[in-house]
Amino acid sequence: MPPRLANRHIGPSALARPLAWLRICAIAGQSVAVLVCALWMHLTIPLLTLLSGIGALAVFAAFAAWRLSQPWPVHEWETLLHIAIDTLMLGYLLYFTGGATNPFITLLLVPIALSAAALSAPAVLFTAALAGLAYLVLLRWHVPLPVPPHEGDSFALHVAGTGVNFVITALLLGFFVNRLATALRTQQLEVQRGRERALRDEGILAIATQAAGAAHELNTPLGTMRTLLPELRREHAGDARLEEDLTLLQEQVERCRGILREMVAFGKAQLAQEPERMTLYQFIHICLERFQLLRPEAEIELTLPDELAGLALGVPAGLRHALLNLLNNALDASALLDSLAVELEVRRDGTWLELVVRDHGPGFDRAGNPPSLGRSGKQSGLGLGLALTEATAERLDGELITQNTGQGAEVRLRLPFATIAGVP
Repeated sequence: MPPRLANRHIGPSALARPLAWLRICAIAGQSVAVLVCALWMHLTIPLLTLLSGIGALAVFAAFAAWRLSQPWPVHEWETLLHIAIDTLMLGYLLYFTGGATNPFITLLLVPIALSAAALSAPAVLFTAALAGLAYLVLLRWHVPLPVPPHEGDSFALHVAGTGVNFVITALLLGFFVNRLATALRTQQLEVQRGRERALRDEGILAIATQAAGAAHELNTPLGTMRTLLPELRREHAGDARLEEDLTLLQEQVERCRGILREMVAFGKAQLAQEPERMTLYQFIHICLERFQLLRPEAEIELTLPDELAGLALGVPAGLRHALLNLLNNALDASALLDSLAVELEVRRDGTWLELVVRDHGPGFDRAGNPPSLGRSGKQSGLGLGLALTEATAERLDGELITQNTGQGAEVRLRLPFATIAGVP
């Protein structure tokens, strides 16, 4: 639902379920009230007629419960139809029990209050008009309530009925309006999260655009350095110390060119949307080899069960970089406490594949930050690792969970097998 509509009403689906529960409560309450009046208070009410109406409402309640269990969306006209049937059935019961003189006539206000919290203005007007029409009809046409066996108890009975009606109305409105308000708060929270994701994705897109431009511009100076290095070697062939420096520089230039080529390949894979086929073992070890090349000082402890190692994956674009970001962040966090240890555990949790990365650093500082955007506390870096990984997880219908372990921090990248492996 667009944000501008979320502030106006919750929606028919949010109202349909409270109505279903309210209908069940009404059936139970009406049955008890009719039986008490007929069997205990010995009022001459049309017992069979009233029970037939309650039975018809029970049949409709069963149908409505089945309908809500289906995946089809609930439209506003459908919710209005449910409200209309409930109102007409209440009017039917009130017709045979005194009409507008029955203390429970004010229950006609409950559908209006609920629809006002969940539906559009025209729907609320329709509900109010229907309830008002039912009240006017019952005011003019109804079967009078029978006089109690002791005529002097008539007013006392009316007062007692009014009190019971007040308690029922207060409970119904308090409980179900609270549920609707909770649904509204949940919806507003989802809208807020959607806005935050949109802002984050917009920032990531801007950074990606800048990175693409930088990669294109860096290719020229790297090519120039790659051409000049052999000439410098020839000119200073007898300088062993300079030869070492030139060799190191040559390695760094080739490393930069490799990174640029990988960026281009990643961009093409992202556009093609074709996953790379490999086993889980191959994927993990390719990532670790790449990470060891980037951070040779890292001490990695891998836990990969044998039953998962041969699992065939369709590795989507971005997953490798997401795992590398987590490993890199973990090593930076461990380094803050003079440790080089990083743990990577691969495990299965039902239909989910979990990539768990642990560090031995100071843990996450969550003050004022949502858990999904917790910061590792490191003083260097661009602060994009977790954000990029979280974006990749969401794109793959997964999630990123962060927590402190007491000995550092743990980040779990959870991905559904249906997305990355095509197996249940």
